[in-house]
Amino acid sequence: MVATSTRQMTADLLVIGGGIHGCSAALHAALRGLRVIVFEKDTVARHASGVNAGGVRKLGRHIAEIPLSLHSMSIWRHIADLVDDDCGFQPAPQIKVAETEAELETLRRRVAELNGLGYTHERILDRQTMREHLPGVAEHCVGAIASLDDGFAQPYQTTFAFQRKAQKTGVRVLENTPVERVFKSGKDWKVSTGGQEFTGRFVLNCAGAWGGEIARQIGDHAPVRAYAPMMIVTERLRPFCTAVVGATGRPLSFKQMPNGTVVIGGGRPGVPEPASNRTHMQMAELRHSAQTAMDIFPVMRAAQIVRSWAGIEGLMPDGIPIIGPAAHAQGAFHAFGFSAHGFQLGPGVGDVMAELIATGRTQAPITPFSIERFPQNPTRAHKELS
Repeated sequence: MVATSTRQMTADLLVIGGGIHGCSAALHAALRGLRVIVFEKDTVARHASGVNAGGVRKLGRHIAEIPLSLHSMSIWRHIADLVDDDCGFQPAPQIKVAETEAELETLRRRVAELNGLGYTHERILDRQTMREHLPGVAEHCVGAIASLDDGFAQPYQTTFAFQRKAQKTGVRVLENTPVERVFKSGKDWKVSTGGQEFTGRFVLNCAGAWGGEIARQIGDHAPVRAYAPMMIVTERLRPFCTAVVGATGRPLSFKQMPNGTVVIGGGRPGVPEPASNRTHMQMAELRHSAQTAMDIFPVMRAAQIVRSWAGIEGLMPDGIPIIGPAAHAQGAFHAFGFSAHGFQLGPGVGDVMAELIATGRTQAPITPFSIERFPQNPTRAHKELS
């Protein structure tokens, strides 16, 4: 057995979780001169970062997420400059269809609210303009809301690109290395795994669905739960859709890939087993996704399903992530619980977290994502650690 040197077991920043947020934060921290070690209990992109729909969207964001989304989009547009890989990123409109006049009115109110806040990236499409973008859409659809300069990318390709560039920049990525314990020792943080103990000035929790347990060990409380959004891929079809499409009144994420296959999601849940890394499909729920796709695009009625899957994601009660410093421990930080819409945010959130960790401050408006928005019980959390 080769001994691990003390130098190899120390760093400025210990990152727990090798998804897109962990790898992005590690890369950006390394670019700021920090020594970084990433711990991934399985393999990079094994969970949410590798099995999501790949949407790169500003459309439909929670108001608090919009500044982060805009910042992240500025990175996506030049992603190859950052990670030496185009990540399969393709600009494409993101369009959410209204099937009734009542739904369209809801979308109009949304655009008016955003305009009032100074955001102009979302716009209403009337029936004719919608059909110019979506010639195959069903006749009953009455209009849509759109962000026309969004896009999509390849999740696996993207996360691996961040990993490779981080490693080239000096980051150590330890896969198949589950973190057993996180604790403070003097001014430093310790991570125990496989009988070894690693030391860092800072620790960053990017553990996704498993982030609640890491938060507990740090001394915080986060009511994250495991969630398993299901996806469908069909056979190749002739090109008919160049946008990423959602529905206003029911879950849908729909896009045709360059090879002609159609990827359908939208959040219909399977059954997650985070302890065993397994998920179980719920065919009745999956049938709803297929039906919605057929209702919105009649051409899909003849399409054959090739495969389906469900990943494991961390879902927060209010649907937005935890981003920022720990509530009760100096030098600890969180970025998890992205609730099935964190892929687009990965490049920007990684940059923000690196800035916050390296300098102690950030101009990004991350207060709405504080872990302190949930009731905290530090006494109990620390007692459980002892």
